[in-house]
Amino acid sequence: MLRRVLPFLTIAVVVGLAYDGCIFYGRWSYARNAARAQTAREAADARHVVDSLGGDRLKILDFYASPGAVRRGQSATICYGVNAAESVRLDPPVEQLHPAVSHCFPVAPRHSTEYKLTAVDRAGHTLTQSLLIQVAP
Repeated sequence: MLRRVLPFLTIAVVVGLAYDGCIFYGRWSYARNAARAQTAREAADARHVVDSLGGDRLKILDFYASPGAVRRGQSATICYGVNAAESVRLDPPVEQLHPAVSHCFPVAPRHSTEYKLTAVDRAGHTLTQSLLIQVAP
């Protein structure tokens, strides 16, 4: 009797193992495809962010003071943002600046002062923007 049942039992075990193998492969394949799709979405989002910041072109994103007018002895905050800059400088110099998408620092001008932000990229291209902080007595 065992000789009769053994071939059927072997076939049943092989079919069961093949079924389990198909299930595991399907789940692994689905997870791999989902991970690839997630990676592609993240890459597209990163490209969108880089493009919205100006790509690899030199660009002054922001340069402003808050508030734009102060009384003598008060301070204001200057904020700037640059893209693809190798170096950044401010005239008149207030502090050591570095290229950043967003950076702010305090200033306390004694009289109305025009600040000039200059950004330079690796190729030597230069962009400049100015702002005026009015100082009232």
